[in-house]
Amino acid sequence: MHRTITGFSNPTVKFLRSLRDKKHRRREKRFLAEGLRLLTDAREAGRLPEMLVLATGRQPHPLVTALIADVTAAGGDVVAMDEEILAKVTGKGNPQAVAGVFAEFDTNLANLDRTGSPIWLVAQALRDPGNLGTMLRTGDAVGAGGLILIDDCADPFSVEAVRASMGAVFTQRLAQARWDEFLAWLRDGAGAGRGQLVAASLRDAQDYRSAPYAAPCFLMVGNESRGLPAEYEDACDLRVTIPMLGKADSLNAAVAGAVLAYEALAHLRG
Repeated sequence: MHRTITGFSNPTVKFLRSLRDKKHRRREKRFLAEGLRLLTDAREAGRLPEMLVLATGRQPHPLVTALIADVTAAGGDVVAMDEEILAKVTGKGNPQAVAGVFAEFDTNLANLDRTGSPIWLVAQALRDPGNLGTMLRTGDAVGAGGLILIDDCADPFSVEAVRASMGAVFTQRLAQARWDEFLAWLRDGAGAGRGQLVAASLRDAQDYRSAPYAAPCFLMVGNESRGLPAEYEDACDLRVTIPMLGKADSLNAAVAGAVLAYEALAHLRG
C-alpha cells in the first residue's frame, strides 16, 4: 500500500524539495535520486531508498513493482504524486517516473580497503557536480575501488552529481578527506598495502603511456581551472601528462581521469 499526495504544500513535498539544497541534505543526512534505471542499480547494489516516490498515471513496470515490494518489505515509505508535483520535487520539467530518498553513505576514509582494487580515483577540489558524477561512472567502468574526494569538492549527493553518475554512486565507494589526512592514510602501509599516488600534471611529468603504474594505484586529478597545488604534486610518486595535439592545453578533469584510468588498468593487467 502507498499513500497519495495531491497538494504542493504537503510537508512531504517540502521535505523532498529541500533535499535539492546542500544545507538541508547535510542536516537530514539524506539525498534524492531519480530514475528507474538508477534506482534499480541501487537495488541491485543492495541499497534501497527509505522513501520511494512514484508518478501517478504511468503504466505498470515490473522493475517498479519489484522496487515497491522491496521497499515495503524493508519498512520503507511509498508515496505517489502526479507528474506536476514530482517535477517540482526534482526540478525537471519532464521528471522520471520514480525517485527515491536514500540515507547518505559512510564516507570515512579509514573504512576503505586500499587493497580491494588495483585502481582508485582521487579528485582534489573538484567543483563541478557533473564532473564528479562522471568520475564515479568512470570508476565503475574500470572496476575502480571508488572515488576519494580531497579538500572542498562538489557535493557527491547533489541531484546533479547523482544523476551524472548514472547509478555509479551506488556501486562505487566514496570517501571524503582533507589532503593531510589522505596522505597520511595512503602512506600508512607497507609493501602491497602502500598506495602509489599518481598526479595528472603538466609539470616535470612523463608520458602517461609509459609510466610505471603499480597497484594499488591512486590516480589524482585537480581542480578544473587550477589543477593540483604544487605541494600536492611534489608528494606524488609519479606525475604523468597526456599529450595535447591541438590548441587546447588540457583536458576536462573527468575526461583526463578516464584516460589515465584505462591506461593504468592496461598496464596493471600486463
